[in-house]
Amino acid sequence: MEAVVPVQVGGDGVVSGPRLGVEEEFLLVDPVSRGVVPGAGAVVDRAVARLGSRVSGEITTLHVETRTDPTASVRGLLEQLVEARRVVAECAAVDGLRIVATGTPVLPGATAPPVTRGPRQDRGTATFRGLHDELAICALHVHVELPDRERALLVSNHLRAYLPLLIALTANSPFWEGRDSGYAGWRSMIWSRWPVAGPPPRFTSVAHYERVVEMLSAAGAVVDPGTLFWDIRPSVTHPTLEVRVSDVPVSAQESALVAALVRALVVRGLEAVDRGDHGPEVAGEWLRAAYWRAARDGLAGSLPEVGSGRLRPAREVLGEVVAWLAPVLRACGDEDLVRGWSERLLAVGGGAVRQRAAAGRRGRLTDVVDFLVAQTVVGELQPA
Repeated sequence: MEAVVPVQVGGDGVVSGPRLGVEEEFLLVDPVSRGVVPGAGAVVDRAVARLGSRVSGEITTLHVETRTDPTASVRGLLEQLVEARRVVAECAAVDGLRIVATGTPVLPGATAPPVTRGPRQDRGTATFRGLHDELAICALHVHVELPDRERALLVSNHLRAYLPLLIALTANSPFWEGRDSGYAGWRSMIWSRWPVAGPPPRFTSVAHYERVVEMLSAAGAVVDPGTLFWDIRPSVTHPTLEVRVSDVPVSAQESALVAALVRALVVRGLEAVDRGDHGPEVAGEWLRAAYWRAARDGLAGSLPEVGSGRLRPAREVLGEVVAWLAPVLRACGDEDLVRGWSERLLAVGGGAVRQRAAAGRRGRLTDVVDFLVAQTVVGELQPA
């Protein structure tokens, strides 16, 4: 049965689904030492002149964040991502710096990074303390337009079971402080230490959500609504549902792939909610174990089934999810793109696989940084 998708028809006759947007975070590195370096202020100032509000600083001065304008077209989204990466790279080059798309820094020197100063940041440092010592991490956030907050929360219930697959799909952080962590996505393990991070609770209503937030605030676990760091949340500043579980991928093409999949999952969730299905009960202990498996082994590993825990190859799970989403992807005009990009990703390997391949050629982690510098601005998914 074909999916019922809230479609839009553009002037070119292209049919597409709900609008979406992406935020990508990057680290600045020195091309000689290959280590991360502060310098975001000057880079952002230059980039703002060309990208406007589509670029900003982040929590540390090692980071630059870009974002797309809302669009219904995944092809258009990819064009914006490629442009923003190129512009930021050019602005960094003025200071002799480079940008890299990786979930964690490769070389030592990233602990206790310089946090951007300001009243909010200072409150965060006072609240979270040593957790700020490992903030040199980069994520991908996908927004799907969904202004009805109640429906957004119910849709998030349907997305919870797919979060481990998204972790595996984007795992791009095998190295930390100059050593191989043994994980494909070490960023997820770092992030899980925060008091309000990881998968969100299963919410039954806006009132339920607000009660949980009030309880967390009373416990001092959040500084403000922006520090509700759940991997799915109603956006604090936009009329969207935000999915923020992924490492930033090496290529813009991978980010566009994730965005297309997330939008299709949201549409499937909307279909279920509108039928009166408010989402499955997914056990927290299963989610914790599935997160761990996904972060440890990435797309090359296995993921546990909901309920039974039986392990299945992650690539097989991805194929089944893409097939299940096919009617939505087709209605949005994304099916051929998603199938092609996902097949390409399975062929060349996830980000962690490619980072390790770059390291393995000569046994040098500096080669990993050089690989990331080159691939961050190419746009297309390419092997190491």
